[in-house]
Amino acid sequence: MHWESADTVPQGPNQPCPSSTKSHVATTLLPAARQSLFDHAVGTDPPAERTGQRQRLSTEEATRWADSFDVLLSHKYGLAAFRAFLKTEFSEENLEFWLACEDFKKTRSAAKLASKAQRIFEEFIDVQAPREVNIDFQTRELTRRNMQEPSLSCFDQAQGKVHSLMEKDSYPRFLRSKIYTDLLSQTQRRLS
Repeated sequence: MHWESADTVPQGPNQPCPSSTKSHVATTLLPAARQSLFDHAVGTDPPAERTGQRQRLSTEEATRWADSFDVLLSHKYGLAAFRAFLKTEFSEENLEFWLACEDFKKTRSAAKLASKAQRIFEEFIDVQAPREVNIDFQTRELTRRNMQEPSLSCFDQAQGKVHSLMEKDSYPRFLRSKIYTDLLSQTQRRLS
């Protein structure tokens, strides 16, 4: 099961990109995805796609992403920009896991809880999972034990570790990245 949005690179079910494909993705598809993000965010969509209802990203909003990691994650375009950045580092599984956990916590059906938990575990936590996140052995084992009786909090520790990793490692690099600086520049140019 994939937790990807429409702007992600297509893959077969549970198949990670081969490394040769990754380099191709980084050089050809990612700039296109980044441009698409810019087009939607700053309002340079082709006229046929424009609607009066679409919100545009302001420079003030994009600047606020630097206030905190959680501000970035709570903004639709911030999340999309961060996802595009993580793809360039081949670490988007961290964000996808975090988002899957956020979605999982909204599960209200007891019947769906166990199956959703199992899918997340198999995709992100299990050793040799197709999109395995980088967590320590103790957290992995605690999560494995939590799977015996899944609850809405069974991934809390693993999700917290991944959030912390992204916040301390990827987020500062994102703020210095070309993706973020170009997006800020484009929002500023739109205003002038």
